[in-house]
Amino acid sequence: MENKETAIFAGGCFWCMVHPFDERDGVFSVISGYTGGDAVNPTYEEVCSGKTGHAEAVQIDYDPSKIAYQELLKIYWSSVDPTDKDGQFGDRGSSYRPEIFYTTQAKKRRS
Repeated sequence: MENKETAIFAGGCFWCMVHPFDERDGVFSVISGYTGGDAVNPTYEEVCSGKTGHAEAVQIDYDPSKIAYQELLKIYWSSVDPTDKDGQFGDRGSSYRPEIFYTTQAKKRRS
């Protein structure tokens, strides 16, 4: 039986956020999408308008016995500028903000 946990990170274009995680030992999958907003199943145009509250993000399913959440955080922090709330690098707008969406209280404390 696999041991699986989930991490969700936003930080610029979600396509750019996939690569730092997808080939790491212990990572099962990296799925890009939108999170943190109010609309159900928003389109790209709706998210980019800034009216839905969503951020482009990646959901990382991983085996914590092979890669720790702390290691995922190190990768994340080296991939974003946490001081830029208005986007990341060339990606501008609230949907590109850096944000960690925790899935457990323990992850909230470690983030």
